Amino acid sequence: MQSEMAIGLKTTLHMDFDAALQRVIDALKAEGFGVITEIDVKDTLKKKLDIDFHPYRILGACNPSLAHRAITTAPDVGLLLPCNVTVVQADDGVQVAIIDPKMMMSVLPNEGLRVIADEARERLNRVIKALEA
Repeated sequence: MQSEMAIGLKTTLHMDFDAALQRVIDALKAEGFGVITEIDVKDTLKKKLDIDFHPYRILGACNPSLAHRAITTAPDVGLLLPCNVTVVQADDGVQVAIIDPKMMMSVLPNEGLRVIADEARERLNRVIKALEA
């Protein structure tokens, strides 16, 4: 079930972690977002701190067209890119959270960015809906 967080959108999937991760990647791709970075938090914590942690991935999702428009509109927006998506194993399933581009872009007062953020948010809302289908 989808819910809004203060900084993004969130849903819980009831499936295996790896299957959920692939489903998220596929849903992002369907909306024109590629995963350009992937951080395996569980693996990193084990290697760097010898801490056992539950599966937790941070995906950097980018829609090249939207990113190009945003960077062209306001070059400093690159500090806010890409859109982060978390995929986290929880007791009740796999939690997926996606940053809200409107909230992210609100730190730069630029009308052109607002329009781009609106479009990005619509696409990411469709990602969440596809995950829940």
